[in-house]
Amino acid sequence: MKRHTITARGIRALAATAALGLALTGCSAIGQQAPSSTDSTGASNGTVTILTHDSFNISEEQIAAFEAASGYTLVTTAPGDAGFVVNQLILSKDAPTVDGVYGIDNYSAQAVIDAGALAPYGSPALPESAKTYSVGSELTPIDMGQVCINIDHEWFAANGVAEPTTLDQLAEPEYAKLLVVTDPATSSPGLAFLVATIAAKGEDGWQDYWKALLAGGTKVAAGWSDAYYTDFSGADGKGAYPLVLSYSSSPAYTGGATGSIEATCTTQVEYAGVVAGAKNPEGAQAFIDYLLSNEFQAGLPDNMYMYPVDDRVSLPTEWSEFAALSANPLDLDAATVAANRTAWISEWTTLNESR
Repeated sequence: MKRHTITARGIRALAATAALGLALTGCSAIGQQAPSSTDSTGASNGTVTILTHDSFNISEEQIAAFEAASGYTLVTTAPGDAGFVVNQLILSKDAPTVDGVYGIDNYSAQAVIDAGALAPYGSPALPESAKTYSVGSELTPIDMGQVCINIDHEWFAANGVAEPTTLDQLAEPEYAKLLVVTDPATSSPGLAFLVATIAAKGEDGWQDYWKALLAGGTKVAAGWSDAYYTDFSGADGKGAYPLVLSYSSSPAYTGGATGSIEATCTTQVEYAGVVAGAKNPEGAQAFIDYLLSNEFQAGLPDNMYMYPVDDRVSLPTEWSEFAALSANPLDLDAATVAANRTAWISEWTTLNESR
């Protein structure tokens, strides 16, 4: 989201744990049947299938803990970034093949609710601090963070270029060619950044801003993982772009070798829900409850580089130094985004295709 693999949204999946994520995805498919499991009473509860974005990262220990406590065998399927998850969920709503979903972002949440793709569920495990992120009875907030432009400090120092500090600077020719972002039609960070530019430039100004970015050479990647790990010079791939759309928490992963531009940040919340018409809604409910457990919430910073929604969970010490949240994020009302989301993405796509 795809807060870090953060999941995206993430970074949410570190190189050391990417193999696990791929293994889960490779062994899972929508509708795939897994061996039934047995709960503590000896009852067989069967399989629960969860649709996630491809930055979702859950450890083997966490899987084992969930399966032992619930009696369900967990199967996950990840079609791509969060945008793909939303589209697949809506398109398959009349014939669902999964039980639950994780990774719906706050700027897509209302569209999924309005499509009737989710069933109401209120988890008894929801902490008080998470209720501020609630958007309805169908979705449960799991984690949050901020989508921001990240900067490779070492590249700018080595090349004698002053670092940009504002949104406007990014559209200047000097910097536009150094930036890689993600497609808002397929990527939740991409959609979040589109919303941030609309919040900053208004309904009548965001198109010109994007024209300047695209004409200046800004690259558009399909998803967060490609943009961060392949294109970004400050990550493992040592790519050609020293500016990337990522998260405010990403610099904690690099130990401060990278940073985030606070003037570009927007809030992202990730939700989980029970799919309407699911074969195993009880299994999906149990999985949502587990995502709110202290065990899973405490692992979010390390596993997916997102903030837990439970404010009772302690954060790693380096987060206070390298993963600060912007005090003035470029946010828009969720209802406004829901009413305009399809039109904005369509307009952006036309701009990108015509550059």
